[in-house]
Amino acid sequence: MNIIEKVRIYARITNLWSVARRYFVNNFYDGMLTVLGILLGFFVVVLKDNIAVINSNLVILTGLGSSISMLISGLTGSYLSERAEQKKIKDIINKSMIINEESGLNSVENQSFEEIEKSMLIKIKKKRLRKRNMSRSEKRQIRTIQERAETFTSIIVSIINGFSPFFGGIVPLLPFVFVSEAGIVTFIISFLIILICIIMLGAFLGLIARESIIKNILQMVFAFAITIIISIFFLG
Repeated sequence: MNIIEKVRIYARITNLWSVARRYFVNNFYDGMLTVLGILLGFFVVVLKDNIAVINSNLVILTGLGSSISMLISGLTGSYLSERAEQKKIKDIINKSMIINEESGLNSVENQSFEEIEKSMLIKIKKKRLRKRNMSRSEKRQIRTIQERAETFTSIIVSIINGFSPFFGGIVPLLPFVFVSEAGIVTFIISFLIILICIIMLGAFLGLIARESIIKNILQMVFAFAITIIISIFFLG
């Protein structure tokens, strides 16, 4: 079995792609809104104190620091929580699937490798196993496909959960990279970038859910507008 086939089986067992999409959209969106709040803080300072420009490095470092925090938090927190959830699912499956090792061996010999994977989620070598003659240490070395799928999914989801808010926070900072001192125009460009990304995410969610794209876009834009209004109200 090649790597692509293994990934396909693991993803089907754990519903990986659905989980990955959800984590990516939610956390990319969270990353943007987090940095949006930081940008609004600097923006209000520029407007209130009648400052023409502000040091771009100050904005970049503040936003970058928050993005790195979200990256580390996402990587570690997601991995631990996903492992716990997958462990719980595994325990439920083990309790519900009654497997008689000795009698099950005869049925294993008469079934194909693919059928065993689908029905029992257990990795069975194509050659016949004489299970009664296996030592305990040898039995422990046989890992189930479910266990491998859980590990694989936990790693992939933790990576997505960490890097999606990181990139979501980095994207709005791009306009500040190209100027040493940022003015109102730079902030407006950054806000427009966030708005465009939110519109794209809304359209993506609409396509996945097979719902109205316009409805999903308006819902996310509404959250974007509320964030701006509330931030300006309290910061102003």
